[in-house]
Amino acid sequence: MKGYGFLVVSIVAEIFGTVMLKLSSGFTVLYPSLAVLLGYGLSFYFLSLCLRTLPLSLAYAIWSGAGTALTALIGFLFWNEAFHLVKLLGVVLIIGGILALNTSDSAPHKANEKTI
Repeated sequence: MKGYGFLVVSIVAEIFGTVMLKLSSGFTVLYPSLAVLLGYGLSFYFLSLCLRTLPLSLAYAIWSGAGTALTALIGFLFWNEAFHLVKLLGVVLIIGGILALNTSDSAPHKANEKTI
């Protein structure tokens, strides 16, 4: 469970950094620009902590998918960005892909090793 907690913090920090990126106006506004560095720095730090216990493929899929879906929602709510049926379908497919990765029961794949 600890890994998922770190992952949630990482996602929140990444979304914060992305929102601040919008507010930084191309890094021309000081405080939002500094907040971008803080947000992404914390995001990658906590993502690295979650990778101690979660598989990379799962953690990255959740991190990137949740970040994409939530930033699309934030863009719609705060900046009046378009959110139409096709975009909604894309978000649903992202979430479906995350669920598929999270519930897969496949055995870990081992690379073929050559012995000399």
